[in-house]
Amino acid sequence: MASLINQAFKKVKIENRPALLTYTVAGDNNKKKSLEILKSISNYADICELGFPHNTPIADGGQIQTSAYRAIKNGIKINDVFSIAKGFKKSKKSKPIILMGYYNMIFQYNENKFLEKCKNAKVDGLIVVDLPYPENKKFAAKCKTKGINFIQLVSPTTSAIRLKKIIKDSHDMIYYISMLSTTGGKLKVSPKKILEKYSKIKNQNKSKNVVIGFGITEKTIKSLKKADGLVVGSAICKEISNSIKKRQNPVTNVTNIVRRLKNKIK
Repeated sequence: MASLINQAFKKVKIENRPALLTYTVAGDNNKKKSLEILKSISNYADICELGFPHNTPIADGGQIQTSAYRAIKNGIKINDVFSIAKGFKKSKKSKPIILMGYYNMIFQYNENKFLEKCKNAKVDGLIVVDLPYPENKKFAAKCKTKGINFIQLVSPTTSAIRLKKIIKDSHDMIYYISMLSTTGGKLKVSPKKILEKYSKIKNQNKSKNVVIGFGITEKTIKSLKKADGLVVGSAICKEISNSIKKRQNPVTNVTNIVRRLKNKIK
């Protein structure tokens, strides 16, 4: 049977639009609110990414770091992330959820135990930022046996030879990092240039779903509509911070942003 991730891409292709992927940090600003936000935005998002809060993130910019620190300060642990994912899947069985984290955390937790927890929580995919190809081959194979998609990352500097190998080894989704910076930065490259590079990746194997992340906001999302999917994270984390500051309900405010993003790519 096709994975839920694959099914989500099939559905949006019929609707002639890219998939909308959202990213939030698990436990921001607390466990209960985090789950509420996730459930609410999933009414508009096609795939939900949920990040493990981490105190030394590699690629995360200021907005996501702030979210992560808030979650850590509120005592969020690895097991809490699994319970949020599990709680989400109880009412949103057919909505794909991807967990995003760092390998040192998985290694310390124990690879097999971690994947077993993912399976129990019905997690559909994993992004491990600091486990590049080919070092991730063994772990990616383990994920596959558990029915979990391991999502490979490619960037503007990935060489053609390397790209070929990564695409060949990839599962149902590839994540293209649009520019060399941390998340949440302004789009330093024109959408036209991003899409040119994107086409080269896509043309290697048209059956693979390739999403674009980094620098995607309400302003830029429409210009990248040709992609299979678009990931928005920092704009959402920023809205959670603003809502907390203004003592407003982040669930409502974040859902409004995601709804607007969805409308721009219809």
